[in-house]
Amino acid sequence: MRRLVSAITALTVLTAQPVLAQHQCTSLADQSAFEVQALRSELMVLATGCHDDDRYNAFIRRYQADLQANERTINAYFQHRYGRAAQVEHDRFVTDLANAISRQGSDLGGDFCPRNGLMFNEVLALESAAELADFAAGKNLVPASVEICTPMPSSAVATRKAATRVASTKK
Repeated sequence: MRRLVSAITALTVLTAQPVLAQHQCTSLADQSAFEVQALRSELMVLATGCHDDDRYNAFIRRYQADLQANERTINAYFQHRYGRAAQVEHDRFVTDLANAISRQGSDLGGDFCPRNGLMFNEVLALESAAELADFAAGKNLVPASVEICTPMPSSAVATRKAATRVASTKK
């Protein structure tokens, strides 16, 4: 029996790793920024779908400075990765994230609001904003269907290298 439990545990861990690996960034700062963005989107979907605007607004007010700093980190990520297309790709990401979270909520049906609404209580009960990133990471809110921190397309890498060479030769 012990071997069976060990085998099932090992199999579960091995099959879960590809899903977990899909959401890992090479930079901890980027990973944290995407997790906080997913938390913000989750709470926005909760507020909209569960008519809980007051608690969402309380979350935004309480963590406003941290959420703005997080948004700057996300913007910098997309700017570095996509250059002139950064805003389009950032908007696409935010939309895809909100849509995926909304679909998850629809899949839960009537259980969505009571089950996930507790997240407002939890996030508003944090001692300080310094705990926000760890809280977001612990919730594992980035849907499997949303890609984060994917490798830069080879055409973008080549374009960046060429632009860097041109800029350095002009100096």
